[in-house]
Amino acid sequence: MAYTISLAGKAALVTGASSGLGVRFATLLAEAGAAVALCARRTDRLKDVEDRIVEAGGRAVSIGMDVTDVASIRSGVAAAEAALGPIGILINNSGVSGEQRLTDVDEATFDRTFDTNVRGAFFVAQTVAVSMIRTGTAGRIVNVASIAGLKPFGRIGVYSMSKAAVVMMTRSMAIEWARHGINVNAICPGYVETEINAHHWATEAGQKLVQMLPRRRIGRPEDLDAVVMMMVSDGAHFVNGAIVAADDGMVAG
Repeated sequence: MAYTISLAGKAALVTGASSGLGVRFATLLAEAGAAVALCARRTDRLKDVEDRIVEAGGRAVSIGMDVTDVASIRSGVAAAEAALGPIGILINNSGVSGEQRLTDVDEATFDRTFDTNVRGAFFVAQTVAVSMIRTGTAGRIVNVASIAGLKPFGRIGVYSMSKAAVVMMTRSMAIEWARHGINVNAICPGYVETEINAHHWATEAGQKLVQMLPRRRIGRPEDLDAVVMMMVSDGAHFVNGAIVAADDGMVAG
């Protein structure tokens, strides 16, 4: 039996929507019928994404948002609701990464990573959840974590710590907000090729890493589609607090 997920009539908000996985998530939701608020600091790039969605017959609006600034988060969510109505879906995707030995990490790097990946993710989710509770919306929140939050990897220790915090944050939110009809889950992607990291996979070091993976391949953004669509669907009302690794078996190895 075919099973099609329709998001028609729903409003969604995607952070980090100017590049990488954020673009894919926003496009995916729009293709399923959701009206999408595209949020990021780089509004010029957001407009390109918005134009592509609209040209394909979808509905989208670009909103400047800096997730390290709580006032910017709150004004951005308010702007999204003014344009699209109550937010029913949040893809909490903004994040930064970096490669550095723990002995070399300075305060600025540590603070930047946690301000974006943890503090920013928390206050985006909190702001949207408060709105969902106020409007009585049975919402879906998907926090984008990482397999690095489930398993330590060399030279990305601070990033791993931040994503481990997102995993625990997801579980805490799921328990506390369940009574309001809000489901909170997290997707933990493995290595996925995007425009940001594509150059790395063509290098000798990148190819060496690929050969160490269980199936000797890296993912594509669309490989995450099924998990994300399940998490935001009405049919996933019994899926709450789930931490799903979409990594082609890396964590299992």
